[in-house]
Amino acid sequence: MIIDAHSHVHDPVHRHIALLDEAGVDRAVLFGTRPHPERATDPASFRREMRVLHKTVSGQSGDLDAHQAAQQELAAACAAYPDRFIGFGKVRLDQSAEQIAAEVEREVVGRGFRGIGELTPPPDGAGRIEPVLRAAADHGGLPVVVHGFAPTTAGDLATLAGLARRHPAVPVVISQLGGLNWLTAIELARETPNLFLELSTAGVIFAVRLAINEVPDRTMFGSDAPYGDPFLARATVERVTRPGALRDRVLGGTLAELLDL
Repeated sequence: MIIDAHSHVHDPVHRHIALLDEAGVDRAVLFGTRPHPERATDPASFRREMRVLHKTVSGQSGDLDAHQAAQQELAAACAAYPDRFIGFGKVRLDQSAEQIAAEVEREVVGRGFRGIGELTPPPDGAGRIEPVLRAAADHGGLPVVVHGFAPTTAGDLATLAGLARRHPAVPVVISQLGGLNWLTAIELARETPNLFLELSTAGVIFAVRLAINEVPDRTMFGSDAPYGDPFLARATVERVTRPGALRDRVLGGTLAELLDL
């Protein structure tokens, strides 16, 4: 089974299914989203969507209505294609630990989602996810995915590794291979048994090669669609691996084990 470990709800959803079919991808982890760059038709509309993205990845939670609308879009997409999408639910980090625990119970477990993410703490604020990790541990060790590209900092990656070590029952996934801090991400993952790397948006091919070589059992193929493309992301992994058990793990086997698929 080939599983894209990182994608966001598309509008319309059927276009995402077409991309997965073209890439020969069986299933995809799906996150909710406030920005929809695939809706843009010109530079001005694309800038509008990117402003929303910037607010999101900078840790600005936005209004509750927007958060709930993204959750509803996610639930609808997963209900429409239950055999293709694996839903992960996002929780707001600007809440008390008790509120976060209740939201994980209601919006993640209660909706039948299989993990939590993609979390977007503010720059140098990765410590805010610790209540989420505690709640994830209370529900059997749900995987938790955290945004890894800018504005996430190298210090944030170190914080995430430290939190992962404090919560060893929870798989913590750094998405986008840590962005420009990819070498730091690889070194931290090598030292932290429950820290995983998702490979989308890698800027250089040898970053992907090195990650797979150094952490072969905890690197996962992902596209970050619609920002990336499943076909190209799969080709990147296949470019730096040979057919066989290692490639199979990266393209889906590791994630299938995490999610007990």
